[in-house]
Amino acid sequence: MSEGPDNIVLQILRRIETRLGRVEQRLDDLTESVRDMSVRLAHVEENQSGLQRRQDRFDAGLERIERRLDLIDGPPGVRE
Repeated sequence: MSEGPDNIVLQILRRIETRLGRVEQRLDDLTESVRDMSVRLAHVEENQSGLQRRQDRFDAGLERIERRLDLIDGPPGVRE
């Protein structure tokens, strides 16, 4: 009689171990995905920062052209 309940407990423990293994694999996959997204986000932020600097240079150049053509009044850096 003692083999029956022990055997059932062992079967349950094996199923739990199998499920735990699947959960661990899923967690590893999710961790890797989050890591990849973090790297991609860092690249996007870097690109966005570069675009902002480029936009600032375009704005400064346009303002200089507008001032030379007397299209705007006022000191540099002040736009209407």
